[in-house]
Amino acid sequence: MVRIRLRRTGKTKQPSYRLVIADSRAPRDGRFIEIIGHYNPVRQPKELVVKEDRARYWLSVGAQPSDTVVRLLKQVNVLDANGEVMGASEEATTGSVESAPVVTETPVADEDAEAVVSEQPTTAS
Repeated sequence: MVRIRLRRTGKTKQPSYRLVIADSRAPRDGRFIEIIGHYNPVRQPKELVVKEDRARYWLSVGAQPSDTVVRLLKQVNVLDANGEVMGASEEATTGSVESAPVVTETPVADEDAEAVVSEQPTTAS
């Protein structure tokens, strides 16, 4: 299962965190898939930066946020008070997708390409 969680960085007693997408079995500060933001609780005011489009994408494909990340995503209006993704269409949340009309292209005639190649002069060595 893929989770959205905090990865601790910074010095001793001066933590800062990165919001990462990671496999749930990976260590807290170990392997991750993508960094989608950072959180610095030491600075005043506290600093929170989130790539909202990437957070919405990962939530739409089924990534489960940790409890702390849910609280942070609510602060930046990615999630609403109920924990639902804000700004997502009804189709995206239900998972139903309409099939788009298929556009077929006609193949380009290869005769023109062959004619251009044959017009080039050949040089004898």
